[in-house]
Amino acid sequence: MDLTTGDDGLTRCWWAAEPELYRTYHDTEWGLPVTEDRRLFEKICLEGFQAGLSWLTILRKRPNFRAGFADFEIHDVAAFGEDDVSRLLNDSGIVRHQGKIRSTINNAQRALELIEAKGTLATYFWEWADPIDQPPAGIAASTDASSAISKDLKGRGWSFVGPTTIYAFMQSMGLVNDHLDGCHVRETCAEERRLLLSHGL
Repeated sequence: MDLTTGDDGLTRCWWAAEPELYRTYHDTEWGLPVTEDRRLFEKICLEGFQAGLSWLTILRKRPNFRAGFADFEIHDVAAFGEDDVSRLLNDSGIVRHQGKIRSTINNAQRALELIEAKGTLATYFWEWADPIDQPPAGIAASTDASSAISKDLKGRGWSFVGPTTIYAFMQSMGLVNDHLDGCHVRETCAEERRLLLSHGL
């Protein structure tokens, strides 16, 4: 676990050295707090698709996923039927895994139930946010919090939401700040998290 300095002179977390698509994702998305339900839903679904693959593979295919899954509008995906499953299984632009496709549709339906219970997905997920913002000494594959969220979501009928998948989701959506000390994005994420956690959703 280390820092890397790019040819642009900016210091980043080691995994964002290259390619440029990773750099942009690291600098403009990863770790910045997200409160929009559509984006939260999209990310948890894409993390499910990523299981067993690299995130770079999913990132490269993300525009195709958005096109195939109605831009991850929760109500729209929840209404998908067998014709949509067939359409997506024939879409070479995404990961054609029937279980993950059906899981995304199921999770949209479960997300609507969670929104009915909690008001928004953001309200639910940000209840689990880590308020402590210290630079990580190490980055775990999962944590007690991600395991607890995973267990709770599975109890609500969600699928492809294991502890490792959920922790990757938490990192990317800003529920934790795992940018390394010295990374040029770390303080921006920390400040946005402080504002959100102090003022609420």
